[in-house]
Amino acid sequence: MDRLQIVESIKSFLVEDIGSGDLTSESIFKSDQQGKARFVAKDSFMVAGLGKVAGEVFALCNPSIEWSAVEDGTRVETGDILFSASGPVIDLLRAERVALNLAQRLSGVATLTARFVEKVMLLPVKIVDTRKTTPGLRMLEKYAVRVGGGHNHRFNLADGILIKDNHIAACGSIQRAVNRVRERAPHTIRIEVECETLEQVEACLAADVDIIMLDNMEPEMMREAVRIVKGRALLEASGGITLENIRSVAETGVSLISIGALTHSAPACDISMKLDVD
Repeated sequence: MDRLQIVESIKSFLVEDIGSGDLTSESIFKSDQQGKARFVAKDSFMVAGLGKVAGEVFALCNPSIEWSAVEDGTRVETGDILFSASGPVIDLLRAERVALNLAQRLSGVATLTARFVEKVMLLPVKIVDTRKTTPGLRMLEKYAVRVGGGHNHRFNLADGILIKDNHIAACGSIQRAVNRVRERAPHTIRIEVECETLEQVEACLAADVDIIMLDNMEPEMMREAVRIVKGRALLEASGGITLENIRSVAETGVSLISIGALTHSAPACDISMKLDVD
């Protein structure tokens, strides 16, 4: 992640949350009153979004705040201290909610991703995310996927070509759709096509596409697609992937498995902030 992008995003989050000021804290504490804050894990999970994200939240609220954090990707248990910060109490409290929201959300994404990755351990397949991310949090959520051992698919529509069912229907065939994008696409961009049948897989091979997405296929059909393709294109399985069936999907021989649930359905981890006032 580029720090400049992170900072700009966090600034907007803080503006949303703080508004014209913290009426409660500014009424109770003196402006120079000091304190110490700590994030405590209330469950077991994999950490993401602490040093590179929560730390930036506190620094933006007051650059004088000193903080330390466990490394992203660390597995923690209930009661573990994840993050510590010291500085003006008012600024610690201004940073609290945004920092916690992001750390809880990103740790949830990393934890769920790690569970999927563990299910396909030792198999030659990559677990990848999708564009089914929370608006405004895509960069951060995709970072959390990597922390959990996964990989990233497209970041945005300009990041790659993915011809889907609506594109094919509009053009009349896979070949016509591929021809149209080749007229405009840079030579550095790969072409991926979504397929629902083995006949479409054959059409993709005839059109010489780079990646074939096997959409909502049963493992038996995926295995047949792998046999047909014989390494002439990357194969990506997508749709209906769960922790219960991912191993059988991976064993078909596909190279990639994309899972929207990594970002759109990951439950937030439970983290609380405890404050000690000097």
